Amino acid sequence: MGRLTRVVAATTALVALGAPLAGCGSSDEPTATHTDLGPEVTAPATASAGPVSDADALRAALPTAADLPTGFARLPATADPTTQPGDDPAPDRSTTNPTRCANVADTVARQVAGSVASAEENFTGPGFSSIDVDAASYTGTGAADAFAAVQDTLRECTTFTGTDADGTAVQYRIAPLPQPAVGDAATAVRLTTTSEGFTLVSDVVLTVVGSTVVQAIATGPDGMDSDLATRVAHTTAERVHAASPPH
Repeated sequence: MGRLTRVVAATTALVALGAPLAGCGSSDEPTATHTDLGPEVTAPATASAGPVSDADALRAALPTAADLPTGFARLPATADPTTQPGDDPAPDRSTTNPTRCANVADTVARQVAGSVASAEENFTGPGFSSIDVDAASYTGTGAADAFAAVQDTLRECTTFTGTDADGTAVQYRIAPLPQPAVGDAATAVRLTTTSEGFTLVSDVVLTVVGSTVVQAIATGPDGMDSDLATRVAHTTAERVHAASPPH
């Protein structure tokens, strides 16, 4: 649940700062009702290209900071955005209810085992914004199966709750976004994370490119660029397609 943890940490930071965000509701608002995400998107029965089996080649196909809007910088792979140097370890009181929803927004490879190669890049930007991109390649029907499995998780978790590491209540809601024209098949949702009246929005674009599943997530306060995740997914899909061997 690495990415979801980062979103929660950013929301917690907003709570601590008392930062005003447009469109944020009261922490006393009731939990959102179930949201229909519409028909499931199906990947092609036959992959248009083979898997990228070299993790370095797959990582090289992911965007760099130069491909992103000004102000975004790559996070080192070892960085833990939930802690700072010198912090004293504290009991982790984070929870997710239902437990199965803890995988929401995690990398495809961690959600669905069996990839032959996977890679991810994470970027931090201004105003509590971030961009996370990952890709996982599978043999056989693995990419189509993973694409379906991630969608199943999203459908089971349109509304869920949890707590951050300090035990503060957090509410999550997933709503559909227009289906983007990216890769061989694609779907998109919006994950809204709210804690004590402060909100962050994560736009998630999931796409299949040959035998590889690509996920792009753009997170920020209300009013962020609503097309950013789609643009990042499109750039990544083109690069992954170029790196993919013939089927």
